[in-house]
Amino acid sequence: MSSPLSIAAIVGRPNVGKSTFFNRLIGRRSALVEKKPGITRDRNYGKAQYHGFEFIVIDTGGLEPVAESSLIEKMAMQVQLAVEEADCVLFVVNAQEGWTPGDEDIFRKLVATERPLFVVVNKADNKRLENESMEFHQFGTEKIFPVSSEHNRGIEALLHKVNQQIPIQQKKTDSEKDLNNLENPVAVAVVGKPNAGKSSIVNALLRKERMIVDTISGTTRDSVDSLCVYQRKEVLLVDTAGIRRRGKVSQKIETFSIVSALRSIERSDVALLIIDAKEGITEQVLKIAGYVNERKKALIIVFNKWDLAKKEYNSKKEVENEILNKLNFISFAPLILVSAKSGQRVHQIFDLIFQVHKQYLRRVKTSDLNTMLQIIVNQHPPPSKSGRPTKVFYGNQVSVSPPTFVFMTNNPDKTNFAYERYIANQFRHHFGFEGTPLKFIWRKKKSTHGRKSSKSS
Repeated sequence: MSSPLSIAAIVGRPNVGKSTFFNRLIGRRSALVEKKPGITRDRNYGKAQYHGFEFIVIDTGGLEPVAESSLIEKMAMQVQLAVEEADCVLFVVNAQEGWTPGDEDIFRKLVATERPLFVVVNKADNKRLENESMEFHQFGTEKIFPVSSEHNRGIEALLHKVNQQIPIQQKKTDSEKDLNNLENPVAVAVVGKPNAGKSSIVNALLRKERMIVDTISGTTRDSVDSLCVYQRKEVLLVDTAGIRRRGKVSQKIETFSIVSALRSIERSDVALLIIDAKEGITEQVLKIAGYVNERKKALIIVFNKWDLAKKEYNSKKEVENEILNKLNFISFAPLILVSAKSGQRVHQIFDLIFQVHKQYLRRVKTSDLNTMLQIIVNQHPPPSKSGRPTKVFYGNQVSVSPPTFVFMTNNPDKTNFAYERYIANQFRHHFGFEGTPLKFIWRKKKSTHGRKSSKSS
């Protein structure tokens, strides 16, 4: 969708500190940062603020003047797309390395785009490096800004200049004004094993090459946000790095990827669990589903590459039964069989997102809750303790996201997982709650015996 905010693209060679600069601008650790070139591959978006001035920042992969592989070529394409989207370009160079021929090649390409260009001389961590940064004037531009992203030096002077020269707010069309009145977007984390097709699903939903899609397992290492609108409702898609088995996390950056994915789950409302239909339910799929379930997020199971796998099953019912059997602990999650490559049923995912999110926010009237609770308990009483019946007196829904219920009982210790599952199944049968986990809290009802005694005395 069009944005009413100006957009600044961060561009530069690998390992000049673009991601650290990006994190400094948006005020949180979003992009992965490590002293190793080529970490950021896709475009990553964030919102920066400066004295009431807001703008969108795009972090890009390191731009290599000469592409040496298909992945580097795709990274260069992502940089080009980011520059085309941008109102200005923040060209990051390294003060500690000085001017390089690679910087000059990139600078000439950026000048040809005719976008307003600011040369950000990063890692100018002291006065000497700040003074030496002036050599970058040989680029032929006066817009030289020595900064230290790590130590927050020079950032304000840069943003002040950007604020002066770039339109703070583009003129809004009527449709954009309408979009600004929409509700807060539904945050959707796209999770799964590496190479299950997460980025392809996001691309199919967005109808454009938003993510780099490559046959190399684990191409996406950073979590990347994409805001889109479907039927006048906003959805924030977060394509996360593939979560690998711990035994295969051999490099520090892969550990960061797992942390990034888990953080994406934490800040989401809904998770799409992408499963490679050719591989089926593996041990790692079970672990990822467990991550989502532990964090009590609404969930949709997306069986991707169905066009390749459907010949191996007699019917869709057979697939459903297999998934229900192996993923019984998330049996509340709806299943959809899709093909990101052909687009088959992909856009039905949006409808499911809104359905499960509505249930994730659902609140039941206390009177309806307790009427149904008594029926459920009478049909199948909770386990007794030492021959003494366990009573459930009443319940309240105390919150949503996920729907959370407190039950008052005379014996909270005796209620077990099996009984909770029974109540959850009954609640789903009577109230809905498709796609959302339910949280139950058991509390002991305070006895009024002491009060009566004190009154009689």
